[in-house]
Amino acid sequence: MLKKKDAGDPLFYGFALCASFSVMNLIIGLEQDNIIDGVVMFYLREANPHINTAHGHMISYWDGCVHYLMYLVMIAAITWGKSYRNVGLYWVGSFLTRTIVYILGNAVGKYGTHVSPLFLLHMLHVSVSIWVCFQIFSQPATRDVQLISIQEAEGTSLLDRPADLLFIISLVPAFAFCVFRGLIVLDCSSEWCQAYTRQYEPYLKDPSAYPKIQMLVGMLYSGPYYLVTLYGLLVPGCEWMTDVTLVHSGALAQSQFAHIGASLHTRTAFPFRVPAAGWLVFMLINILYALLPQALCYRCCCRPAFFTRPAFFTRPAFSTWPAFSTRPAFSNSPAFSTRPAFSNRPAFSTRPAFSTRPSPDKKTG
Repeated sequence: MLKKKDAGDPLFYGFALCASFSVMNLIIGLEQDNIIDGVVMFYLREANPHINTAHGHMISYWDGCVHYLMYLVMIAAITWGKSYRNVGLYWVGSFLTRTIVYILGNAVGKYGTHVSPLFLLHMLHVSVSIWVCFQIFSQPATRDVQLISIQEAEGTSLLDRPADLLFIISLVPAFAFCVFRGLIVLDCSSEWCQAYTRQYEPYLKDPSAYPKIQMLVGMLYSGPYYLVTLYGLLVPGCEWMTDVTLVHSGALAQSQFAHIGASLHTRTAFPFRVPAAGWLVFMLINILYALLPQALCYRCCCRPAFFTRPAFFTRPAFSTWPAFSTRPAFSNSPAFSTRPAFSNRPAFSTRPAFSTRPSPDKKTG
């Protein structure tokens, strides 16, 4: 693969470094579940005890499997000279959500005082990844959509787009659900909030604070996203829809994976695990909530004509336009005047030059 093209993109080395951290996280997850032993025990005990939580288990497996696969795809795309912007934006959403929830959860949770100087190793990974995020955002978008397809998509009504109509109907309960769970972690005293927490998601009250931070991030970012997505599905020409949907789908995939896994994990205290009676409802709601952004992302990436704005000029290029005047070009047209050039024209006056005229002050004889 390396014989095809030299890696001139600096992100090649950034992804390679991030991939090495992903392998380390996969080893951490395997050691936490006693599949391997004695490899990173010192790091888990001294440097980063936060990773021993159920949430830490889930993000270790996500980073070691899903992020690692995305790094390999982007490295291969760079090597072959292909665009990796879509995969990169999906990774950006996943990484940013993971980092925000993990760092804030470490600061305000029950492990907030267990911060070691070796935690700087994790911050090195975060710093490199944030630089990579900015580099991905700065890349230009490439969309191959024909003008005829754009005009046809803009001319269709919402009733002629049943998939978009279904998405609009589904986004309303998704918005309500993310706000509802945000109110639960803010200790809402409503009977509905108390009953839902008790019967289906007691993990929202876990003292590790990771679920609380995660639900607040979802309410503050996913909530506005659902509102602007409703606008983007109704109004044609919203070119930002594809990028925003890629980032959000990656973020929600990571957060739902961590939330579902931690709610069922044995490292979560028994009172905060999903009750057996509400297990089916819990899984159904959370899986559907996670799949909705993925389906919308697939729709925006595979059929972007409705979200693409046509070019400002749809006529042929200026070089192929006829001249505004039917006369020949200026270089081949005759002069504006048929008189000789200025150098060959007679003087404006046939009188002698001013220097040969008598001075008006002289008196004659």
